[in-house]
Amino acid sequence: MELRQIQYFVAVAEDLHFGRAAERLHIGQPAVSQQVRRLERELSAELFDRSGRTVTLTPAGRALLPEGREVLKAMDSFAAKARRLAAQGDAAFRVGISSALGQRLDDFLDALPGRGAGTRFEFQTLDAHTRLEEVRAGRLDAAFVRGLESAPGLLLLSLWQDPLVVALPAAHELAGRDRLRLADLARLPLRIAPRAENPVLFDTVVLACRKAGFEPALGPPSTGLQETLAEIGAGAGGWIPMYPAAAGTVTSRRVAVLPIDGEPVAIRMSLALRADADPERLKLLTDTSARVREKSASKETSV
Repeated sequence: MELRQIQYFVAVAEDLHFGRAAERLHIGQPAVSQQVRRLERELSAELFDRSGRTVTLTPAGRALLPEGREVLKAMDSFAAKARRLAAQGDAAFRVGISSALGQRLDDFLDALPGRGAGTRFEFQTLDAHTRLEEVRAGRLDAAFVRGLESAPGLLLLSLWQDPLVVALPAAHELAGRDRLRLADLARLPLRIAPRAENPVLFDTVVLACRKAGFEPALGPPSTGLQETLAEIGAGAGGWIPMYPAAAGTVTSRRVAVLPIDGEPVAIRMSLALRADADPERLKLLTDTSARVREKSASKETSV
């Protein structure tokens, strides 16, 4: 039995005419008739009644028609999936990232299931707003974003929580401690990017300070992490909140980086992608995100 025999049977059954079926299939009528006859012999069953002036389905033909349609539908699905997989193998996976992912990006790539191990990635470092807009427009396949509970038109896959740390002058008396309470920083100016540039970080830190019992005194806004760290180390004073991944970039002995004591001041990292993403890639990213969450939770429990 060949797939084309089932295809010819379904075409004739739907048109109830060998000639019209042949035209739809773009082949000669004798070939259609020949293959349908061969299928009937292989099945040991008559599928069509040809005794009258018109062609009609026999009871066996009517019973087998739904099954024949399902076979063709499955074949179409198989071919479409094969084309998608081939396209994915050729195309890079475009992902928007921030500049402060560090080892977290390695953890994400390490968590890819076996079927995604050969996926080729292209990363673009963009601000958070642009990352989301690029995903919505389809110019990025996914983006790492912080602090969002929802994003219109996008699906958010939770990854991990980033507990903030604090950088301050190494010469300050607080720098000699193992950990800091936020309240200890009440008299130092907060160096942070303006809310318009990073509302997630700004709101999280200011709210945490208020919960700790003080309104943070805002110093000169941070125009860039490395520039602000250099100013703090040079004696400008103040403190700046940082993501743990960025803390590893601090090499100056004039800057101290300390964890926050008590309840962590944490920001969730998620992976944003379109809700209508390709099912295969959606499954890959969903499984990867679950592995990342599990590994992150395990680390937090062991600490």
